[in-house]
Amino acid sequence: MRMVQGIGLLLSVSACGAGYAVPTQRMADAQAAQRSAKELGADKIPEAQLHLKLAEEQIAKADASIKESDNRRADYILVRAKADAELALAIAKE
Repeated sequence: MRMVQGIGLLLSVSACGAGYAVPTQRMADAQAAQRSAKELGADKIPEAQLHLKLAEEQIAKADASIKESDNRRADYILVRAKADAELALAIAKE
């Protein structure tokens, strides 16, 4: 009985992000914002460096989540990544 319950739990957990589409557009948007921030020199401005680094780390985490088929989590992470990259970009423009 325990084995059957364990399998049911495993299936419901793995199906959690299965119906969620791969967030390719969000990934492209986050990467574009990150590139723009780098091109404007955000990696050389102390106030912007942290946000740029966070964006880079979040993009990597989202990529790992996509590989694990957890597209919903990747989508949420990419929203944060884009926001951090855009903040770094805004600071660099200042």
